[in-house]
Amino acid sequence: MSDQRPYLGFGLGLRKEHYHQIAERRPRVDWFEILTENYMVAGGKPLHWLERVREEYPLVMHGVSLSIGSSDPLDLEYLRDLKTLAERVEPEWISDHLCWTSLGGHNFHDLLPLPYTEEAVGHVAARVRQVQDFLGRRILLENLSSYVTFRDSQMSEWEFLSAVCEAADCLILLDVNNIYVSAVNHGFDPLEYLEGVPAERVWQFHLAGHTTNESGRILIDTHDQPVRDEVWDLYAEAARRFGPVSTMIERDDNIPPLDELLSELEQARRVARPIWEEAAA
Repeated sequence: MSDQRPYLGFGLGLRKEHYHQIAERRPRVDWFEILTENYMVAGGKPLHWLERVREEYPLVMHGVSLSIGSSDPLDLEYLRDLKTLAERVEPEWISDHLCWTSLGGHNFHDLLPLPYTEEAVGHVAARVRQVQDFLGRRILLENLSSYVTFRDSQMSEWEFLSAVCEAADCLILLDVNNIYVSAVNHGFDPLEYLEGVPAERVWQFHLAGHTTNESGRILIDTHDQPVRDEVWDLYAEAARRFGPVSTMIERDDNIPPLDELLSELEQARRVARPIWEEAAA
């Protein structure tokens, strides 16, 4: 994989609710992100639609089950299936989350946080290098939304993310909404987060919506709402800090009509493009 960051433009998550419309209309979307585990199958309708979309659009793969931070051994069967799908799809890149999802062979189906320690940096980086060697390519790691802290943490979240990616020589999927959610929940400055991340490693942005808990004091990354104004503002700052980065709208629940997501995608273009054009002038 080249060290030069590719730029795909503005994309959407590929969801089954929109298969037919995408195939029939070929909407103004530059690329699609697929949820890796949905297509790690031998055949059937998901792969049928995936192949149809792949004929018209670039794709990237985004997983939720790599469990890169777990103390369990890496799941070689999962990695083999991941590599097989990548060979079929030929994605621009592959991403997963900086977290753990399994322990003792049991998958909790949740993205669980890590303590920000030097020991964890070494542990995760070694596993990332194993995965990259197996796949023959670098991967992107995404920052989580955060709801707890660890007494043993020795650094900030952005320092931890940066240290892992530097040690493993991997790349970053920067979720702007997750930064905002964690900043509100833990009281840090989201701009400091942006400044603390190595710009050359950021290859993708996620934009998504969030909700609040019953008390109204905790933000929850639900991916079932439109992007909030505060997140759009932070995205503008990220666009200034990092330059042209492939950006997508991520919606995982309460899936709206395709046109609503296309409207949000246009807003992303309106926010970022003038910033990038001014910087390039």
